Amino acid sequence: MQRVGIIGTGPTGLYTLAGLIQSRIPVNITLYESRKVAGVGMPFDERTNHPIMLANIASIEIPPLVCSYLEWLQQQSHTFLERYAVDKKSLHERQFLPRVLLGHYFHNQLKQLIDYGRSNGHQVHLHKSSTVTDIDAQDPCRVWVKGQTEPAHFDYLVIATGHRWPSEAQNEPGYFASPWSGLIESNVPAARVGILGSSLSGIDAAMAVAVQHGHFREQKEYANSSLLFDLKPESTELCISLLSRSGILPEADFYCPIPHQPLTLATPELICKEIDTSSQGLLDRLFELIVRELQLNDPLWSNQVALETLDADSFSDAYFSTRKKSNPFTWARKNLEKVMEDKKAHHTVAWRYTLLRLHEAIEPAIQYFNKRDRERFKRGLKRVFVDNYAAVPPESIRRILALRDAGVIDLKALGQQYEVENHQGQTTIHTKSGRLSLDILIDARGQKPSGLADLPFPCLRKQLAHKEYAKPPLNDDYTIAVPSIRGERVALAALPFLMPLKPFVQGLTECAEIGAKISDSFCSSLLETAHNEQELTND
Repeated sequence: MQRVGIIGTGPTGLYTLAGLIQSRIPVNITLYESRKVAGVGMPFDERTNHPIMLANIASIEIPPLVCSYLEWLQQQSHTFLERYAVDKKSLHERQFLPRVLLGHYFHNQLKQLIDYGRSNGHQVHLHKSSTVTDIDAQDPCRVWVKGQTEPAHFDYLVIATGHRWPSEAQNEPGYFASPWSGLIESNVPAARVGILGSSLSGIDAAMAVAVQHGHFREQKEYANSSLLFDLKPESTELCISLLSRSGILPEADFYCPIPHQPLTLATPELICKEIDTSSQGLLDRLFELIVRELQLNDPLWSNQVALETLDADSFSDAYFSTRKKSNPFTWARKNLEKVMEDKKAHHTVAWRYTLLRLHEAIEPAIQYFNKRDRERFKRGLKRVFVDNYAAVPPESIRRILALRDAGVIDLKALGQQYEVENHQGQTTIHTKSGRLSLDILIDARGQKPSGLADLPFPCLRKQLAHKEYAKPPLNDDYTIAVPSIRGERVALAALPFLMPLKPFVQGLTECAEIGAKISDSFCSSLLETAHNEQELTND
């Protein structure tokens, strides 16, 4: 049997396993998980997430493993779901639920995948509390595990270590290096709390702090219901500030057809044609394609923003212009009302849906931008696309507005340049417009891209250090494109290391696509080898 090692049992590892056990040729698969509980994934772990934190993906969008997420939810007891404030009778495929429920789902699916794999003739081994400390990519691949003196040998290896968040050791008095570095277990005082970042991660951090000092409740009045936040009398000093460069809140997730309908003009074939033409002027040619697609799908909105007068540099300013001039909470309230009306009517806002599909369409071209276009894209179009696809659950906006009505939360714009100074448990943020003093600071700015020099495996890092790479040297199946070290035997599927290559790589759909591509390539290689061996035998 071919020996395959998978490092990490989060979603990417699970989707890779799901593909490998479909192989008609038996495979010997070993899974390594550094945590005590396997098949959960850090973003969905109950020990690092509060039940109030919502997953930013609905059941309809989650690629199924053994069963769909909704099917699994419907199999759970009323009592279990009530622990997470979920009414079993109200379950539906477009619902946003606590992210820790996804952790339970993936944990259950791993068990079933292992059973299915074994019944299908594969050998599947799971090692929990097993931290991989080093990798040698030479043939065969060698893997060292903490506490073990001898390495394990593999013919093929998948690095699916997932997100890389700062550890609790990187915290300081009054400072949390991330919302997942001890915040959930900490008693945060009713004080001046600053949260760097206003995306869902920042909102989640705000919720985790707020529920220590009060609770949300529904107030039903006539046919409508509103969400209120009751602050404890002893917590009146609590003031939570969301801190972002732009000073705007994310918008609420909008209704659209799923799976996504294909674009009319920005087709994969046309994108590839533009890539092949030249890297010079590639961004501008793609923007012309974006303009044509938007004008075709939503001519009214295109006229309203004077789209024909904009270019790849000015489009972002026009996109955010009205929103930046408005009070962020007033804008959020109006946006929430519109989104809820559209969801009820199953109405799709054409320009939003077009942008959502466009970011996926043009992503393959981004790695071919020259240096100047990469910087232009980062300052402009990227911000538009991220704002569009990073829309948050409507319930998250309801909670933000409830905190605002209770006088608990505000939003401050830091501008593009600011400095953070932490001294003796007190934080001061210096901006062009003045100083901001805080008692607690939580860094919730999300995952940052990682380079090959950040790989936590010294031997593999050394093997790749003989050459400077502008981007991860990966083949289409995510194997390392360095023949001198037999890199085709190692697939790099950890999202932070893919971000320099794919800046929009995020979410469970990406995890599933990566896992499928890796497993399909490996299984095809197995079949080809078996076929060649059979032909030799026949000869």
